[in-house]
Amino acid sequence: MAKSTAENTYLRLKTVLDVLTEGVWSGDALNAGQVLAEATARVPFNDHEAELLSGGIPRGHKTLTSATAKLVKAGWLIKGRTGWTITEDGMRATVAFPDADSFAAALDAGTPVPADTPVPTAPEGFVRPVSAAAATLEVPAKTEAPKKTAKKAPAKKAASVVGKAAKAIEDAVEPVVAAVRKGKTPAKDKAAAAPAADMASEPLEGPDVETLPQPEAVALAGDFNTILGAPENWAPQYDEAQMEFDFLDQLWKKSAELPAGFYTFKIALNRSWTENYGAFGTFDGPNHELHHAGGTVTIRYNHATRDITIN
Repeated sequence: MAKSTAENTYLRLKTVLDVLTEGVWSGDALNAGQVLAEATARVPFNDHEAELLSGGIPRGHKTLTSATAKLVKAGWLIKGRTGWTITEDGMRATVAFPDADSFAAALDAGTPVPADTPVPTAPEGFVRPVSAAAATLEVPAKTEAPKKTAKKAPAKKAASVVGKAAKAIEDAVEPVVAAVRKGKTPAKDKAAAAPAADMASEPLEGPDVETLPQPEAVALAGDFNTILGAPENWAPQYDEAQMEFDFLDQLWKKSAELPAGFYTFKIALNRSWTENYGAFGTFDGPNHELHHAGGTVTIRYNHATRDITIN
C-alpha cells in the first residue's frame, strides 16, 4: 500500500541526512538540489505527490523542501549560501532514530539525540552508492506550456524533473501577502511560515538562497503577448505568457522570436497582477524596457533577487 505524503516526507527527511552523512564519509560535496534529488529518487513520489504544479514543480518536492526546515530547527542541518551541511547531531540522529517511526516522532517532539549516541563512521570498504538520481539527470523533452490547473504525471517523470536540480532548490513558503498588499518588497522581508501538505507549519530560518520560495507560475506580461500567441497584451493569465523554471540555473526563462522594435513588460506571478515586479525588481514598479533589433530574445527572471537579464 502506498504511504501517505506525511510518511513519505519523513522518510525523505531521514534520507536527506543519510545522503549528507555518506557525503561526509566519501568527501563528496553535494549541493542542496542534488541531495533533494537523491532523496526523492530513493523514496519515489506517490501519484498525488507526482502531480506537477503549474510552474512544473512536483507537489511532493514542494512539500519536502518546506519540511527540511524541521531538520534546521532540530539542529541537524545547516543551510547556507554555499550549500547544506549536516551537523554532528544530524549524523548521530541517523543512529539514534534509525527507523522512520522513531525518526518522525523525535523530529516532531524535538527529542534531543541521546548524549551517548556515537557519530557514525563509514563501514569498512565503504564506497559511496551510485546516485539513484543519476539516471534521471537527462533533461526531458519539452512539453506544451502548463495549464492553470495542476497536471498529473507519473512518478518517474516527476522524479526526472526533480533530478535536473544541480543547485539549491527551495520553494517552501509563499510570498508574504500582507507585505505585498502594503507595497513592500517581499525579498526584503523575512520569509513567513507556511504549512506544507500533510505537515505541521514550521518557520524557516531566514530568506537565504536555500529557503526562498518559488512561485507556481511566472509570466512575461507586456505589449508583445499577442505576438507570442496570447489573445491580448498585458495579460499574465494566458499560457503563452508563462516562463519555464530551469532547475539547473534556478531561473525562470522564456525565449521568443520578436520583430525589431521597442517593447515594455513586467514580471507577474501566479497568473495575476497581485504580485508583480518592474524595473530594478521593484514591486509594482515601472515597466521593464526592451529595445530589440529583431530575432530571438531570451529573458531570464531570478526570483531570489527579482532581477532580469535579456539576451
